[in-house]
Amino acid sequence: MTRRFELPTWTVVFAIYGGWIGLTLAANRLPWPLVLLLGAWLVAWQGSLQHETIHDHPARSRWLNALVGFWPLSLWLPYGIYRAEHLRHHDDARLTDPLEDPESYYVTADRWRELGVARRALLRFHQTLVGRLVIGPPLSVARLLSSEAARLARGDRRNLRHWVLHLVGVAAVIGWLHFVCALSLGKYLLLFVYPGLSLTLLRAFVEHRPAREHAHRTAIVESGALFSLLFLNNNLHAVHHRLPAAPWYELPGLYRAAREALLAANEGYRFDGYGEIARRFALTPRDEPVWPLAARDEQAP
Repeated sequence: MTRRFELPTWTVVFAIYGGWIGLTLAANRLPWPLVLLLGAWLVAWQGSLQHETIHDHPARSRWLNALVGFWPLSLWLPYGIYRAEHLRHHDDARLTDPLEDPESYYVTADRWRELGVARRALLRFHQTLVGRLVIGPPLSVARLLSSEAARLARGDRRNLRHWVLHLVGVAAVIGWLHFVCALSLGKYLLLFVYPGLSLTLLRAFVEHRPAREHAHRTAIVESGALFSLLFLNNNLHAVHHRLPAAPWYELPGLYRAAREALLAANEGYRFDGYGEIARRFALTPRDEPVWPLAARDEQAP
């Protein structure tokens, strides 16, 4: 079967990179709240696009998809590492397991016992929506750097090539900001990177939960058009995990066609938009930080 030209995705590609170029050029002449709003949107939107390229869209060529998704507008996450870790995450039998799922937000009971009072309080706050948005970005960066340092300490240098390419991309982004836009790195971090990562973490906040049945672990968030566009319909996460090769613009139709079956399969793990999530979990932890599937047999104190 001939694969169709993915016009919706290519439109998003040009909107993101064209918007980013235009906004960075104009940022010093615009009110900072507007720059923050648009900058956060563009960085988070590019994260959604990167996710789409990892799943082999919009082109038939993997190298072209990688070229589309490579550019490190968020500065912190090497594309090659993101790709490898995210594809590992798609093993549904391992979802949320802190030892097996690289995108898990849980810790083992043994790790919990090692933590002091302050670290435990920090991780509990991180399980609230406010905590995820406020301290989630630096924790995500720290987690990546810690994991990569541990990898190097073990003598594993497989990711070095990803870091070299990433640093070349970061140098290009910073060079553009400094020499062409006269936009300081600090301003870019505060108005683009930090809030953009917060928006991405909003999407990921309830995506997965620990459950004995693998099919019960992945959520549906029936959000409005704005967040659905920002997240490229990845809020319909159970559909994406069931059909990871489907392009983002087909997910709503696939969901509508099988809504009852999908919600039965994930045991009704569904939210009525991000407003419901904010009301329920703004300052209330959505879960304990200890991964409960292991802690059931070996309770942490």
